[in-house]
Amino acid sequence: MVSVEYPGLVRDVGAMLRTLGGEEGVSRIYADPAKRLELCFRPKDPYCHPVCANRFPTSTMLLKVRRRTTRRKTQADTEEPAQPEVHFEMEIIGIVTTVYKFQGMSDFQYLAMHSGPDGKQTSMYDKVLMLKPEKEEFFNRELPLYIPPPIFSRLDTPVDYFYRPDTQHRDGYNNPQVSGENLIGLSRARRPHNAIFLNFDEEEVPTKPLDAAVQTWKKVCTNAVDRKVEEELRKLFEVRPVWSRNAVKANVNIHPDKLKLLLPYLAYYMLTGPWRSLWVRFGYDPRKHPEAKIYQVLDFRIRCGMKYGYAPNDMPVKAKRSTYNYSLPITVKKPVSHTVSVHDLKQGLGTSGSSSAKKSASSRYKLKESIYIFREGALPPYRQMFYQLCDLNVESLQKIIHRNDGAETECTERDGWCLPKTSDDLRDSMSLMIKQIIRSTRPALFSSTTSNEDGKEQLAYESGEDEDDEEEEEEDFKPSDGSENEMETEILDYV
Repeated sequence: MVSVEYPGLVRDVGAMLRTLGGEEGVSRIYADPAKRLELCFRPKDPYCHPVCANRFPTSTMLLKVRRRTTRRKTQADTEEPAQPEVHFEMEIIGIVTTVYKFQGMSDFQYLAMHSGPDGKQTSMYDKVLMLKPEKEEFFNRELPLYIPPPIFSRLDTPVDYFYRPDTQHRDGYNNPQVSGENLIGLSRARRPHNAIFLNFDEEEVPTKPLDAAVQTWKKVCTNAVDRKVEEELRKLFEVRPVWSRNAVKANVNIHPDKLKLLLPYLAYYMLTGPWRSLWVRFGYDPRKHPEAKIYQVLDFRIRCGMKYGYAPNDMPVKAKRSTYNYSLPITVKKPVSHTVSVHDLKQGLGTSGSSSAKKSASSRYKLKESIYIFREGALPPYRQMFYQLCDLNVESLQKIIHRNDGAETECTERDGWCLPKTSDDLRDSMSLMIKQIIRSTRPALFSSTTSNEDGKEQLAYESGEDEDDEEEEEEDFKPSDGSENEMETEILDYV
């Protein structure tokens, strides 16, 4: 049973339940432990800002108490009335395991009203709310401007504000100039630009890291494990001058926060062009080497829709995030992320010296190869992937890439050293492969009869017997540190 400490006097149970969203609304909130119960004092008003209740575990009982009164007859010889006898009967109805308590304050309320010249308030609900199908005249009426704010307060509980002195920045920091475009300014100094970013149209490539990147890495590189990881990454860049961060994580066992400091020490970051979102070894310019086309990036996204025979919900590959699960900050308890300090980085981030701890930490931070390698007969772990061309381990795809070997004449920002529309041809072939995999694993999504056009799209390979095992393994994969394939996220780590 669930208990709700209702912040009001209940005269009508039905009306009270409507303010909570009804029994279905309460059940839906109860099914998700992270959500808070919302109460709208005007349930029919879509502009009513709710108050939220927090969820707590409890171990209480719901009792049903009856008070029975028995009156005795008055004695004939006495004038005093007889005292009534009171009896209480108690019955245990059930055990309450969850309780919702309204501990916050009510938010501001915004009514759909308009103030006239004489100060009279006029309701606009019948003009802005469409309760039934309306004709064109309903949308062409002249109405006062009415744009309600989505939310007034991000928090519903009062907090103590401790006034602090002005921020003391490091030597050499200058406050930003206040102008009409920037009236607020910055509250703190920006993080140091330890990474070097390069656009495709810049002429020269950097040959060494910034002094700040060298000092930062030397500050945290205090043990033999860090020096070993640094040497391993140097060897990787000697064998292959261009790497993605996911590919590095799959080949080197290093904490992500330390990798943020090590990569700017050994490579620079490409922002635009065919090698965008990739790390390039210092001194190496892929625009001058035709053999660098195998390191170009391919932005691949799994196609879905009725045109391809399956809907997004039918796809075996899950999305990294969904906008349907988004809620305002006052309605969801979000877990607090653990921040890693420089002291933790120096201490090896909790790596113990025991043999069992070393054995478990040998591949603690490594990602699977599927995070950056595309193989025949296996589904990608995400619907959007950034592959390097050399990591497309399919013979037919490599033939498309090497169609102009020895005949590369110009490196363009769109296609690099490849022929025009090479990326489109690769995406088409990879989409057909994925469609074949989904068709073999979920035949119910496709019709039994195959048209001639579908027959032309059939691939020449047959799906392997262990395909289901590979698919199940990819669905269970959870990369560390959030979204791993978004270049914007990676840029923000260094800016």
